[in-house]
Amino acid sequence: MSSPGSNERFLAKAPTVSADMSFLDLEDSVAPLEKEAARAKVAEAIRTLPAEVVALDLLLTQVEKKCGLPVGHIGIEAQIETTRGLINVEEICAASPRLETIIFGPADFAASMEMPVLTGGVAIPEYPGDHFNYVFSKILMAGRANGLQVIDGPFLKIRELDSLREFAQRTRVLGYDGKWALTPDQVGVLNEVYSPTQEQFDKAWDILDAYRKATEDDRTGAVMFGDEMIDEASRKMATKFVTRGERAGLTRSEG
Repeated sequence: MSSPGSNERFLAKAPTVSADMSFLDLEDSVAPLEKEAARAKVAEAIRTLPAEVVALDLLLTQVEKKCGLPVGHIGIEAQIETTRGLINVEEICAASPRLETIIFGPADFAASMEMPVLTGGVAIPEYPGDHFNYVFSKILMAGRANGLQVIDGPFLKIRELDSLREFAQRTRVLGYDGKWALTPDQVGVLNEVYSPTQEQFDKAWDILDAYRKATEDDRTGAVMFGDEMIDEASRKMATKFVTRGERAGLTRSEG
C-alpha cells in the first residue's frame, strides 16, 4: 500500500493497515511544492511509529543485495527503552522476519517513565514488589508470541554480584533467556542463573523418556512420573530445559 509522504494522517495510519507491505511515497503522490516538507514528515513517521524496524529491514535488504549476500542474512535485535516502545512491543516483535531478539533497556525506560531513580536496572527497596514486573511480562509475551529470544538489560552496579544474582532471578523465573553482562564477573553469575542445573537437566531427560514410552510404547497420553502426572505440556517444558542445558554445554549424567 502506498501512503503519500506529505499527508500526516495517512502516514500515521500506514502501520495499522493489514497490507502485505506499506511504503511511504515521496514521488508521484506528493505535490512538487510539498516534496521537501514531505521528506521531514516521512523521517518523523519512521522515527516515532513502529515502522523503525521495517525501515531497518528495507535498508538491510538493500545492503545485502549490493554486497551479494542472501536476503535475510543479517538479523535484528530490538530494544524496548521507552514507554512508546512498550505500548507498541507487540507490533515491534512482529515487524520483520529478521528480528531474532527483543531486549529490555532499563535505564532509558526508567527515564522515559520519569521514575525517581538515578540508577537503572536495579531493585528499588522502597517499592513493595518488583517495579518492572509488568514490563518484563509484557515484553516476554510479545517476544515469545513471535518466536524471539528475550533478554533483560544490564545491571549497572557492577561490583554487587550477589545483588545481580538476586535481581536476575526475577526474569529467569519468568522465562527470559538471559541478561546483558557488563563485566566478565557478571558473565559468570548470569551463566549460572540462566542455565539449568545438572539435576534439572537430567530430570528433564527422564521426563522425556517416560513420556515417550507412555505415548509410543504404551499408547497412553499421560503417565505418572514419581508423584506427579506428566503429559504433553510436561514434554514441552522438559524440552525447553534440555535445549537450554545443551546450549550451556550440559550433557546427560550416566546411570
